[in-house]
Amino acid sequence: MLFEDTYLTIAQPCEGLFKDKGSKFIAFAYPVSSEEDVKKRLADLRKDHFNARHHCYAFRLGADKQAYRTNDDGEPKYTAGKPIFGQIQSKDLTNILIVVVRYFGGTLLGVGGLITAYKQAAADALEHAVIIEKTVNEFYELSFDYLQMSEVMKIIKDEDLEQIQQNFELGCKLVFSVRKNNSNKVVELFNKISNLELKYLDTK
Repeated sequence: MLFEDTYLTIAQPCEGLFKDKGSKFIAFAYPVSSEEDVKKRLADLRKDHFNARHHCYAFRLGADKQAYRTNDDGEPKYTAGKPIFGQIQSKDLTNILIVVVRYFGGTLLGVGGLITAYKQAAADALEHAVIIEKTVNEFYELSFDYLQMSEVMKIIKDEDLEQIQQNFELGCKLVFSVRKNNSNKVVELFNKISNLELKYLDTK
C-alpha cells in the first residue's frame, strides 16, 4: 500500500466570531508549516490584541498529523485549547493554527459555556476557510556536470518535477521536489546517470 501522500489544510488566513454574555471570542485560523510559523503568528496576535484577556490556541503540523498542541492560556483546563483542536480534527486538517482571542464581558460563562464558545468561534473561522488538498513532497539537490544537463533536464520534464532553485555557475546544482509516492522511481532514474550526486534534503 502506498503512503498517504496528500493532506488537507486551509488556503489562506480566515476569521470567525462568537459572542456570549458580553464576551467576544474572535477566532483566527492560519496555514502554518512549522512551530516557528506558529510562534510568529501568536506573537503578532498578542501585539494586535494586547487588551484581550486570553489567547487560546491549537495547532497541528505535518502530513502524518503527529505534531500538535493545545493551550488554554489561563482558562479552566480543557475548556479552550481542546475544543479548538476538536474543530481541526473534525475537518481532518493539518498544517493549521487556530487562535481564539477572548475579550471578557464581565460575566463568567462556566465550564460548559466556555467549551461551547471556543468550539463555536473555531468552527465559524473554518466555515469561512477555503480547504485545499496538498501533496507531500520530497526535496532533493542534484550536483552534475554541464555535459549531463540534457539527460537531467529530460528527467525533470518527463517526470514533471518542480525546480525550486538552480545554480549553473560553477558546475551545476539544482534543487527539485517530487511527490512522495513518485520519489523512488525518480531517484532510480537519476542514480542511473554516472557521476551525478543526489542528496535528499527534506519531506514536507
